[in-house]
Amino acid sequence: VQLQASGGGLVQAGGSLRLSCAASGRTFRSYHTGWFRQAPGKEREFVAAISWEGYNPSYAESVKGRFINSRDNAKNTVYLQLNSLKPEDTAVYYCAADELRIGMSGSLYDYWGQGTQVTVSS
Repeated sequence: VQLQASGGGLVQAGGSLRLSCAASGRTFRSYHTGWFRQAPGKEREFVAAISWEGYNPSYAESVKGRFINSRDNAKNTVYLQLNSLKPEDTAVYYCAADELRIGMSGSLYDYWGQGTQVTVSS
């Protein structure tokens, strides 16, 4: 599976962005996916995860109620809607996938996209 993240950009605080993670491979619809982010000088952190069926996505406390994780298996694409953005959301956002595992740890995912930059100005 190859992942390609896109949709990042520069936005003012309070604004919105929608990130996409497009995947190659016919079996992607059976893969669980996660979103992570890494800000300059900080550790990579979990943002959201969604099972291959698309049910009950989980979120980090810092983004709960503002971000929405969804997927369209017919399009082999996972989305992360970022709303009410704050300057502290500034980071490179990565999508990740794994056929068997899902959770908050990046070590659970075998496949990673290249990242897309999100910058939120105050």
